[in-house]
Amino acid sequence: MNPYILSTLLFGLGLGTTITFASSHWLLAWMALEMNTLAIIPLMAQHHHPRAVEATTKYFLTQATAAAMLLFASTTTAWLTAQWAIQQMTHPLPSTILILALSLKIGLAPVHSWLPEVLQGFDLTTGLILSTWQKLAPFALLLQMQPTGTTLLVILRLTSTLVGGWGGLNQTQLRNVLAYSSIAHLGWMVLVLQFSPTLALLALLTYITMTSSTFLTFNLNKSTNITSLAISWAKSPALTCLTPLILLSLGGLPPLTRFMPKWLILQDLTNQDLPCTATLAALTALLSLYFYLRLSYAMTLTMAPNNLIGTMPWRTPHSQLTLPLALFTMLTLLLLPLTPSALALLSPY
Repeated sequence: MNPYILSTLLFGLGLGTTITFASSHWLLAWMALEMNTLAIIPLMAQHHHPRAVEATTKYFLTQATAAAMLLFASTTTAWLTAQWAIQQMTHPLPSTILILALSLKIGLAPVHSWLPEVLQGFDLTTGLILSTWQKLAPFALLLQMQPTGTTLLVILRLTSTLVGGWGGLNQTQLRNVLAYSSIAHLGWMVLVLQFSPTLALLALLTYITMTSSTFLTFNLNKSTNITSLAISWAKSPALTCLTPLILLSLGGLPPLTRFMPKWLILQDLTNQDLPCTATLAALTALLSLYFYLRLSYAMTLTMAPNNLIGTMPWRTPHSQLTLPLALFTMLTLLLLPLTPSALALLSPY
C-alpha cells in the first residue's frame, strides 16, 4: 500500500476513535464510529485474497448493522426524552438497543459469532488492530453510558465469559484462539462495568497490553496454528522461553500482570454481595487457562512433526521492529507489583 494512503487511513482511524472519546452527543459518536469503520476497511482488504475479502465483507456488514441500531436507538431517545446526551440514558428501550449495538461492535456473546470468522481471515497485524484499537471507541461509549443492572447486561457478561472459555477449547488456529480469548476478557470487563468503571478501564488496558505482546510474538514467529508453534524455537529461542509466560499472564496466573485486574474484579464482586457471580467468573477463567496451557505445551514441550510442513526453518533475519514487542512483553510480565498504585487510583470509586 502506498505510504501516503496508509498514513491517511491510520490518521482517520485515530481521529475517529479520538472523536468518540471526546463526544457527549450520540450523533457525533455515531459519525466518529463510522469514520473509524471506513478507515479500517481498506486496511483489511489490502491483501487481495478471497479469505481477506470475505472477512472484510463480514466485518463491514456487522459494523453497518450495529451502526444502524445505534442510530435508531439514539433517535428514539431524542424522540422520547428530547435529548441526545450519552450520559442521560433514562428510557429502558433505547438503552437496551444501544447496549446490544455496542456489544455487537466489540463482539460480546451472544452476538459474537462474527469475531472468530473475521479474525481468521486477516493477517496478524490487522488482527492486532481489530482486537485492540477497535475495542476502544465502543467501550468508551459503554463507560459513558454507565448502564445499570439490567437483565441484558447480566446475560452479556456471563455468556461472554462462558463462551470465551468453551469456544477456545477445540481450536487449532491461533487467531481463533485469540478471538475467543478476546470474548472472555471483554466479559470480565463488562462484569464490573456498572460497579467500578475505572476498574473496567484498568482491565481493558491490561488486556490491550497482553494481546499486543501475544500478536507481536506470533507475528515474529510467523505462527498461525498450533502445529507451527512447535518449530518456533528454531527461529527465536529466547522469545520461545518468554511466550509461555505471556500466555499464562493472559490466563491470569500470579505473579503476572493479568492476575491484578482479575483479583480486583473478584474482590469488587464479593464486596457487592455477588459471590455466585464471582465464583462462576473464576471457574470460567479455568477454561481459558486450559487453552493457554495447551499453547504453552505445544510451544515448549513438543517436538516438531517429521513431515514436509514441519521442516525446520532457517533462522533468517526478520524485518519486524522488536522494540514494541520488548516493551509490551515487559509490561505483560512485570506490572503486578503496581497493584497498590492501582488500588490508590480506584479508591475514590
